[in-house]
Amino acid sequence: MMALHPEYVLDNQDNRKAVMLPLKEWEQIVSELEALDDIRAYDLAKEQDSEAIPFEQAVREIEHGDQ
Repeated sequence: MMALHPEYVLDNQDNRKAVMLPLKEWEQIVSELEALDDIRAYDLAKEQDSEAIPFEQAVREIEHGDQ
């Protein structure tokens, strides 16, 4: 787990209303969220009962919009 160094923006009643992070930490969070999204998409694809196709064919269909 990565160490975070948040700074909080407070309103007039000292309630937290926003958070600021160093850019490098934010970029790491975004990268990890993208990886998690890829994992979820993979898991969903594995759950579906569909026929496997060769990787080259999949790339060709994606690039040309074939289905």
